[in-house]
Amino acid sequence: QVQLVESGGRLVQAGGSLRLSCTATGGTLSGSGVAWFRQAPGKDREFVAAINYDGSSTRHADSLKGRFTIRRDNAKMVVYLQMEDLDPEDTAVYYCATRIYRTWTTNENDYPYWGRGTQVTVST
Repeated sequence: QVQLVESGGRLVQAGGSLRLSCTATGGTLSGSGVAWFRQAPGKDREFVAAINYDGSSTRHADSLKGRFTIRRDNAKMVVYLQMEDLDPEDTAVYYCATRIYRTWTTNENDYPYWGRGTQVTVST
């Protein structure tokens, strides 16, 4: 069974940048839609971005105002979330998730495979 591992989260100052990575063990991300979600303290988990199997189609949450970009490198079997101009409101645990289909959705219930998350903390 595929297991996902997120990395790249850390403490960063407001206005800074981070790149999160999502890799898989026990399987591969290639050929599958992948999404990033996040959960801030005391809040529900929310959709951040998603990408289809070959990177030709992506979707980003409108609330991000173009600051985040999802992309994938299937040769390296990694999906990235590039985050720019970070704000304290972006503080959350970031999760990647995948599904058996090539397409993406924004609904977390469509993703059966999840990582444990990586903490992103943005300080003022």
